[in-house]
Amino acid sequence: MFTAAATVASCAGFVLIGALQALYGPSIPSLREEFGLSPSAAGLGLSAHFVGGVAGVLLFDRRYGRTSNRRILGASYLLMAAGAAGFALAPQWPAALVAAFVAGLGFGGIDYGLNQLFSIGFGHRSTAMLNILNAHFGIGAILGPALVGVVGSEHYPALFLAFALANLPLLLCLRGVRDHAPHPTDQPGPDGHADTKVDFVPVPVPVPDPLPRFDADAHATNADAVRRAPAHAALRSVLAVFVALYVLHVGIEAGVGGWEPTHLETVGHGAGAAATATSVYWLMMTVGRFLVAPVALRFSAPAIITVSCAGMTACLLLARVPDLAPYAYAGVGLFIAPIFPTGLPWLNRAAPRARRAGAVVIAASMLGGVVAGPALGRAIEWSGVRAVPLILAAVSAVCLAATLWLTRATRTHRPSA
Repeated sequence: MFTAAATVASCAGFVLIGALQALYGPSIPSLREEFGLSPSAAGLGLSAHFVGGVAGVLLFDRRYGRTSNRRILGASYLLMAAGAAGFALAPQWPAALVAAFVAGLGFGGIDYGLNQLFSIGFGHRSTAMLNILNAHFGIGAILGPALVGVVGSEHYPALFLAFALANLPLLLCLRGVRDHAPHPTDQPGPDGHADTKVDFVPVPVPVPDPLPRFDADAHATNADAVRRAPAHAALRSVLAVFVALYVLHVGIEAGVGGWEPTHLETVGHGAGAAATATSVYWLMMTVGRFLVAPVALRFSAPAIITVSCAGMTACLLLARVPDLAPYAYAGVGLFIAPIFPTGLPWLNRAAPRARRAGAVVIAASMLGGVVAGPALGRAIEWSGVRAVPLILAAVSAVCLAATLWLTRATRTHRPSA
């Protein structure tokens, strides 16, 4: 679905959305000074961005298949550029919030759109390419705060404007994006064979035939409906567990990023060391996605995510040991990295007829990041900061259980040769 130039441009687009998301936080001191905001009010900028992001995911999904991929991606880049420019030039805080929402619309469209197209557009290499794509998001997330540190938060308008302009050249590369994608059921799996039967294989339900011959058509219709019922129930269950996996693992990702410095300082590490360890955590997430790309060509998505969840759980338990905690959190970043991009091709192969499945789990992942803060904060109020690793390890164990359940529920059946 992508030419080489379009693939490179897509990775550049993910660098930009990663940088955009990361620019809001470091800009808060200058935003408070310029608009006279409280800390909570200044934080609404990122909240408006995420709300726009969820809306952008759902909007892209609604237009997917009805409008050309080039046109939707182009509109998303333009919305993100317009929102970033509006945020930089907004004369009042309400106008800045509207601009952040508009930027979020474009952000969500690009995030979902490119993830969706990469998940079906590269055949058996889709999982590897998705990990590479999302690794570039991490590069942007590291780059954004670094730029703020270099130029100073008081110059945040210049950074947002520069970001807006950087979106525009990417529009020229959209000609390399095809508008028609292969069907998910035609995609080859990691072993190189087409997953021709990757949907659920329900056990047939025997239906008695007490109906008279003159009502045979009605009988056939009723029997077919009864046979389809288990498949529909299985599909709903699998989608629900996928959503839970995405919400919970993004909650862990946000929870470690938000509470690692506090936990490390509580157990005796200095503030500087704690901040450095948190930066290493985010760096390891980026490195992990690059490292798993070649692995994804040889191993299945269920196997990769199972190992990731198990390793993440083990590292969070090790983080309970003060001397090992900084290294254990780095391990969490390494193991959690493949889950988001690796799960999308698995979902597309497991539920090829559920067209909205990708939009649901990506929107859920964004909401998971929003909900994680208050939920984890409440748990910490009850148990104390030292319990952060154990709380997150418990959530990670649920992710592992969900992955094992999904592995069994979506096990494919291949016809004999």
